[in-house]
Amino acid sequence: MGNQLVWNKRFDIGVDIIDNEHKKLFRTLNKLFVLGEQDEKSQWVCQEAVKYFKNHALQHFTDEENYMASIDYAGLEMHRHIHENFREITLPALENELEQTGYSEDAVNHFLGVCAGWLIGHTLVEDQAIVSGEIIKQWKNLLPEEEQALMGQTIINQLHIMFQLESQLLSNCYGGEKFGDGIYYRLIYNTKDKKTMEFLLVFEEKLIVSTIGSVIETKSKAISVMLMNAARYTARQFLEHMKEYFPSLNDAEIKAEQLLTYEQFQKVFEKHSPQFSLLFDTGKGYFAYCMTTSDMLPNEEEASSIITKNAMEQVEKYLNQNQAEKDTISNQKKILVVDDSAFMLTTMQELLGKEYEILVATSGLSAFRSITLNKPDLVLLDYEMPVCNGNQILEMLRAEKEFADIPVIFLTSKVDKASIEKVLELKPQGYLSKLLPLEKLKERIDHFFEKQG
Repeated sequence: MGNQLVWNKRFDIGVDIIDNEHKKLFRTLNKLFVLGEQDEKSQWVCQEAVKYFKNHALQHFTDEENYMASIDYAGLEMHRHIHENFREITLPALENELEQTGYSEDAVNHFLGVCAGWLIGHTLVEDQAIVSGEIIKQWKNLLPEEEQALMGQTIINQLHIMFQLESQLLSNCYGGEKFGDGIYYRLIYNTKDKKTMEFLLVFEEKLIVSTIGSVIETKSKAISVMLMNAARYTARQFLEHMKEYFPSLNDAEIKAEQLLTYEQFQKVFEKHSPQFSLLFDTGKGYFAYCMTTSDMLPNEEEASSIITKNAMEQVEKYLNQNQAEKDTISNQKKILVVDDSAFMLTTMQELLGKEYEILVATSGLSAFRSITLNKPDLVLLDYEMPVCNGNQILEMLRAEKEFADIPVIFLTSKVDKASIEKVLELKPQGYLSKLLPLEKLKERIDHFFEKQG
């Protein structure tokens, strides 16, 4: 991969037992980076290095959890859940891939990329939250581990029964990240006890084509109206098999069925703290399953509901819209806007969305994930974010060879001389004041890309 993890002060949280273990993990991954670049690397040496990294990671998790317990950190259980997800799900899946491929170069690089990204993001966000006293709230409603495991296995079994897929659970903390070209399906139920249950199923398009498409359209390489309707009813059938795990669904009525764009999906996802949020690799494409329960009625303005009378029309409209977005996006520059203000994110989407593909992130961890999945042409970065500020995110990007050349422009509300000098010391491509009129903001961004050629 040609990368090395560079340790510097931004990773220190001020707790020796945690900081020292982080440094060991960084050093171990760097040794694996070197091994991965050797043409005649020994499989046994790689196995031992992976084992060494795993043992240190597990010991670090134990030490960190003991420390959090000693200071009565309110976010201990959620932090422990994130550790368990990496330890019990992500690491075994990566190890299995290494073993099945005989520690191939691709598998080693995949292992290194996932572990490096997870370690950097976790250190800069969740671990920094320990000393700041903040709690990561996104996963506050997740159900207990045993229920997560049961649901994960149930879905794996159902995917095998319906499609003969050999799937594996990659994460039970799927954060709504985009993967490939996706189909975003939402089904909303009203239960007899006046609860609302929402299911979000995300299919990578190639998964639908390779499963349902292989049955009804053997030569199809893209999603058609017929194939999409078949996928809708297959998704409904899939959820029917889930009813036995949700007794309240037996007498529930379907309130709405929707196909969402990714932007609509993001808005829906961000409003909820899911009880299940599972991501699977089916071998034919990715699949995500998210479920939430609430006492509130959902906002039906986010997408048009599909009913029997308009089903074909709505599906065709959705597919045309998806294709139009793809055609437009293929010629657009990608801009990632990183800001903890929902108002600012919405403003920038409305201001720039017609001419650029806009990606959004609300934290350092989600920014790093988005950059990994969708390498943007420009990052507009809020300088004054909590927990992991713009300075730390920029340093993190510059430390990673793969992302070091991504242009970054700071967004800041401070325009005094001392603040501006502090921003410019970090050597971004520039800075923009949030106090500028919107048309001026857009002019500056347009000018940046014009200069880039």
